[in-house]
Amino acid sequence: MTTTVTHSLEVPDATLVYDVHGPMPAADGTPPLLLVGQPMDASGFATLATFFPDRPVVTYDPRGRGRSTRTDGAMNRPEQQAGDLSRLIAALGAGPVDVFGSSGGAVTSLALVTAHPDQVRTLVAHEPPLLGVLPDAEQAFAAERRILEAYHQRGWGAGMATFIALTSWPGEFTAAFGDPPLDPAAFGMPADDDGARDDPLLSGASAPVTAYRPDVDALRAASTRVVIAAGIESQGLLTWRSSAALAAALGQELAIFPSHHGGFLGAESGYAGQPEAFAARLREVLADAG
Repeated sequence: MTTTVTHSLEVPDATLVYDVHGPMPAADGTPPLLLVGQPMDASGFATLATFFPDRPVVTYDPRGRGRSTRTDGAMNRPEQQAGDLSRLIAALGAGPVDVFGSSGGAVTSLALVTAHPDQVRTLVAHEPPLLGVLPDAEQAFAAERRILEAYHQRGWGAGMATFIALTSWPGEFTAAFGDPPLDPAAFGMPADDDGARDDPLLSGASAPVTAYRPDVDALRAASTRVVIAAGIESQGLLTWRSSAALAAALGQELAIFPSHHGGFLGAESGYAGQPEAFAARLREVLADAG
């Protein structure tokens, strides 16, 4: 049975909590696999980690999420969080590592490779929500502002309904998105406003994530092998399109994974993907890159 040891790491203005699954260093020298989410914390990788019992797996809570704390406000900045990851990898003393980044965690991981390519052997960046790489970037940012407006004006249910509509919008965005304002009940969301305005997805705290502009030249020149990936069920949707656009800019084919945006999630998430098939595909991609 794989053992898990929890650690904490002091970084500027934050304390990071991370988990090491399995012995490290590995007896055969296999580098750790670091699983990175944003705003998702380590708990979202609980199922995926179990499919890699043959190598050390490291999961962590980004600053201000889960068990990790912060004293510098609420904004989620990829470059800052890349600095956190760089310090975490240094603390492991077992680099360079392989990295799987999901969603905003893929953006953080791209920033990490840009700044510290020597610390990462292979990066698999799965569905980074990079609005600026889209051909319809202006309309996409306008659609994102609709989410913020709905949340700040009408509360969580309205904001989440608009977020769901954005993530499930097929093809390029138009001025019709979010007009008229969406009914939360139509998406199974509560219409009542609890007054909270600190949701990491809806408040604007993650706007630097979606606004991040990857340094394509730096990524192409990096010693790291960078693989851009997307789930087949996301085809035509926002994060598929942003992934495909970035892959094209890097001169590579998009790596196709099973299932949806969270295809690695287990049943405990309430939005289960195909974690076993997803893990097998990730193992295949990492082996190809090794």
